[in-house]
Amino acid sequence: MKDGFVRVAAATPRVRVADCKSNSEEIIKLIRQAASNDCSLVCFPELSITGYTCGDLFLSDCLIDAAKDALLDIAKETADLNIVAVVGLPVKHNGKLYNCGAVLSQGRISGLVPKTNIPNYSEFYELRHFTAFEGDFPEETGIGDDICMGKFIFSNFEKTDFSFALELCEDLWVPVSPSVDYCINGAKIICNLSASDEVIGKEEYRRSLVSMQSAKCCCVYIYCDCGFGESTQDMVFAGHNIIAENGSILAESKLFDDGIIYADCDLKRLDSERRRMNTFPKGETEKYPVENFFTSPCENLKLNRHISATPFVPESDENLNKRCEKILSMQASGLATRLSAIGLKSAVVGLSGGLDSTLALIVAVHAFDRLELDRRGICAVTMPCFGTTDRTYNNAKSLADEYGVTLREVNIKDAVTQHFKDIEHDPDVHDVTYENSQARERTQVLMDIANQTGGIVIGTGDLSELALGWATYNGDHMSMYGVNCSIPKTLVRYLVSYEAKRTREGQHKLSDVLFDICDTPVSPELLPPDENGNIAQKTEDTVGPYELHDFFLYYTVRFGFAPSKIYRLALAAFDGKYDEKTIYKWLEVFVKRFFSQQFKRSVLPDGPKVGTVTLSPRGDWRMPSDASSAMWLSDLRKVNPNL
Repeated sequence: MKDGFVRVAAATPRVRVADCKSNSEEIIKLIRQAASNDCSLVCFPELSITGYTCGDLFLSDCLIDAAKDALLDIAKETADLNIVAVVGLPVKHNGKLYNCGAVLSQGRISGLVPKTNIPNYSEFYELRHFTAFEGDFPEETGIGDDICMGKFIFSNFEKTDFSFALELCEDLWVPVSPSVDYCINGAKIICNLSASDEVIGKEEYRRSLVSMQSAKCCCVYIYCDCGFGESTQDMVFAGHNIIAENGSILAESKLFDDGIIYADCDLKRLDSERRRMNTFPKGETEKYPVENFFTSPCENLKLNRHISATPFVPESDENLNKRCEKILSMQASGLATRLSAIGLKSAVVGLSGGLDSTLALIVAVHAFDRLELDRRGICAVTMPCFGTTDRTYNNAKSLADEYGVTLREVNIKDAVTQHFKDIEHDPDVHDVTYENSQARERTQVLMDIANQTGGIVIGTGDLSELALGWATYNGDHMSMYGVNCSIPKTLVRYLVSYEAKRTREGQHKLSDVLFDICDTPVSPELLPPDENGNIAQKTEDTVGPYELHDFFLYYTVRFGFAPSKIYRLALAAFDGKYDEKTIYKWLEVFVKRFFSQQFKRSVLPDGPKVGTVTLSPRGDWRMPSDASSAMWLSDLRKVNPNL
């Protein structure tokens, strides 16, 4: 179970009602199929050995005894497989009949978990046959040696992260589900053996219910529904199987399709979430017996899990547009609130013609519109110097003109040249002093113009730059309100592009300028242009691709993953785009810079949090500036010492 990944499955067999032998053969076939696919846990529907729709046949000893024999046969016939299977059957105990889920692995039946909530309304009449289990601790059943019935948490003896519990169908639909208590007390996976008939509208409700339960319980939820072969005398079953992890649907079957669905679950991710959420309750010691099973999950699982290369950016256009609209509204609301609170009608933005400053201007315009303030109160300042190209310079001027804001141009070449003389720096030496002198001069100009106009300086730096420390300390690093502080570089481009599309109708020139800015290489423009007047200094040539760094940032801060695991995820997410050496190289750069540049993040100005990952020293990320990166780099080198 390397890095916490384990493959689980929900399997819907074709059943023959009341034919336990036929059903057990189908179950065995599907267990073998799942095991051959490196699956570690497979769940079957409620009463899968007999069929759910047996009606009063459940009162027959013939059926009950046949179900018990079939369970023992399934255990025996799958004893050679490295997999845990969960199947459903009726179990007679102390003169009562219980609807149970049975857990079996490598020939051993680890336990029987009875259904707690028995529905007896609408089309359901289970109380006619079954008794609700009201006990807690296991009771011997007499089915076989040491096979007990009760409430368990099942755990792998070697990999204790691999722990699960069972609930059956209606147990999920009640106000307080057994799964809540199981998860509080350590279960990471919940298997729901279900027989949910299909009616109009139920599919959407069921999907929402499973997704939300996995989110509330911070768990993997395997919902396995019965399907073809169940009696259609009064109901129809669609085999709607769902596997969800912490609120996200990982896999879902089509209605009326039989067979197996798989999902590769990340149990360490759940660990991280539970640790992070101090409101996730602490369980009671030994509330539930832990039944250890000895099937070890596949160690080197070849991941079949979708891993987005852009975790900050929704993959569907519809979701992306909604996300962009909401983020712009949040940024504008944050700035509007700040301006209103201090009673200002002026804001100053350093406008370079690049992505970040463009987004900051867009946010300022929206904030002023929200407050019904004159856009002329926004002072966009363009400050050309040694590295400024005609493209960015003209885009900055056009942008200010199209938005109707005040534009001021302050050429800082003379000021920076004088500064070089003052500190005795050779202007032909294009080192960090050469670059940072320009950045700090620009910030000084902005601050002083803010004083002149009675306004505040709107920061333009984004989250990715803060993570890498790609900002000049007390230069572009500083402002009076940083509207982009929690927007990663990969998302900045989409936000500007969204604004361009939104203004396409009626403001063609503005839209064209915004699209051109989206196509402009990312650069601080602190080094002279090339001989053709084009940008010579491209940020990603120096620090690496932002899409990689944003990926690294997300999993480092949001889940606390080790570099070795992030490397594995990146290989899957960027397969075919970046090779192993490239990913390793830039991940190493990220780790080194993330640690060494914390001192810049420790003194950040205020700014709005809009996503789950931010680096504000007052909010989500509090890290000592002198922390060592040695252990993280050592962990990364484990993946391939030769890289």
